[in-house]
Amino acid sequence: MDLAVDLSQRTGRTDAIYRALHTALTAGRVRAGEQVPSTRDLARDLGVSRASVATAYERLVAEGFLETRTGSGTFATAAASDTPAVRRRDPGALRPRAGWHWTARPTSGDVPVPAHDFRVGLPDAGLFPFDTWRRLLAAESRAGGPAAGSYAGPAGLPRFREAVARYIAGSRGVHAGADDVIATTGAQQALDLVARVLLEPGDVVAMEDPGYPDARELFALHGARVVPVPVDADGLVVDRIPPRARLVYTTPSHQFPLGMPLSLARRRALLAHAVRHRAAVIEDDYDSEFRRARRPLESLQALDRDGHVIYVGTFSKSLLPGLRVGYLVAPPSLRDALLAARQLTDGHGAVHVQAALARFIDDGLLARHVRKASAHYAERHEILLDALAELPVEPVPSAAGLHVAAYLSGDPPVDARALVTRARRRSVACESLAAFAVGPHRDGVVLGIGGAVTSSIRPGIQALGRLLAP
Repeated sequence: MDLAVDLSQRTGRTDAIYRALHTALTAGRVRAGEQVPSTRDLARDLGVSRASVATAYERLVAEGFLETRTGSGTFATAAASDTPAVRRRDPGALRPRAGWHWTARPTSGDVPVPAHDFRVGLPDAGLFPFDTWRRLLAAESRAGGPAAGSYAGPAGLPRFREAVARYIAGSRGVHAGADDVIATTGAQQALDLVARVLLEPGDVVAMEDPGYPDARELFALHGARVVPVPVDADGLVVDRIPPRARLVYTTPSHQFPLGMPLSLARRRALLAHAVRHRAAVIEDDYDSEFRRARRPLESLQALDRDGHVIYVGTFSKSLLPGLRVGYLVAPPSLRDALLAARQLTDGHGAVHVQAALARFIDDGLLARHVRKASAHYAERHEILLDALAELPVEPVPSAAGLHVAAYLSGDPPVDARALVTRARRRSVACESLAAFAVGPHRDGVVLGIGGAVTSSIRPGIQALGRLLAP
């Protein structure tokens, strides 16, 4: 037990030892049943007389915080851990800047897993090759490996960046070399880095509506004015983007949360808009690996000839959320600024994880995993659509991804937020479209297929249908 005792005064040492012990016991630093040092040992450590320590112990025994056991020693009692800590109430206490508040996520590990799990943004951890990953991680963590002995550069491990550049060139047609790739702690950090180096307070950011709430809140907390832009069957309505927008955030491969891709005509129009108004475009390609169409549309980054697109990807959706490894591909004009931002915020990521992931990619294990997982997700997607056909809903067509959006079409109209709340009480977890929208939008639900057990999909949709019944 570490004990901080002020012994600067030659008198009152017993009281000082008592106060320090009392604080340790009532603050929870000593658990009930835990043995405290003997009076002899503590006196030696503090450099005081044993009598001073013994007297302090006696007071704490009398107050019920300690108990002596003959032949065993002195132990903390349950009274210590049950004592509430005294907190000062200070009207002048520190307060955060406006806008910073924390809300628990539906996909948090602290939330119990529902029986019918249609939460959005979760891949199936049961499909991940944990044994193989452990071997790779152990090999890269040994002494003398890339993670040993020194800090890494902010761009990330070179062979990780090389592996990512090769992978996204083959899977998405992205034009990038290793020097264009910057490793990040997930896609969210990539968005934060871009916001840091591009946005001034008051700058306009255009975002799809409905769209990704975490991106919207992040840009707003950087002082930007976030303007919602509607989407239709062809994706983001480019003509509605404000001319003053400094940044446009879009999910063109699989619009989040509706699911449609951005049409080729709209892609070209968006790039022309970016050139005309000198705007940056963030292309968030968050789960396009899991596609059901034979050939996806080219990425915006591959179509970009003028250096306006910042491509953002993550392995949290394709592999595991807890992996927290992502990347961005930046135009050369932004690279130095982004590296400076990464270096000043968190330095660099976990290099041994990047090294293991590079091996995972180069050995073909990522491509194999994506093929295997895609087959499972395609089966779940078909089961989900078949089950939804029995409900008064209109699924939004999509060709990729881990979720399906569906508009409610019943008469009278059903409040999707209320429906989601009632469903949660029956252990059916899904999300309402209203949770992703800013402006008026048709009501509906969003159903994830990544975390859903295949056999639970149809019963879960049937339970949802019973709540929609008049």
